[in-house]
Amino acid sequence: MQDHDIRAALDRHWAASDANDFATEHQIYQEDAVLEYPQSGERIRGRRNIEASRAAQPNRKRFTVRRIIGAGDLWVSEFVLTYDGRPSYTVSIMEFTDGKVARETQYFADPFAPGASRAQWVEPMG
Repeated sequence: MQDHDIRAALDRHWAASDANDFATEHQIYQEDAVLEYPQSGERIRGRRNIEASRAAQPNRKRFTVRRIIGAGDLWVSEFVLTYDGRPSYTVSIMEFTDGKVARETQYFADPFAPGASRAQWVEPMG
């Protein structure tokens, strides 16, 4: 699979994630894919289990992709995942095998107030 094909699959994946289209969202994964959330110490094995765990999430969620970078079998997506109006800055690292995600690791960070000690060098992002 070429890079532009993987990029198109990622675009479909994140658009489906934002639309709560679970069937389309999970087409990107291999049957035996592994998803890890290091901050909570969770590992989910298998595409069906990944999809079921996400479908069971009761919060209203939205995905705003900031950027996607990668090549070959390694791709990184930065996005804002908003649960019930509260943003979490998220990084997803996806490892592809045979054109499908074999392993994904997601890291989450809550927003925080800017530090006064660096104010003279900072510009607001938006």
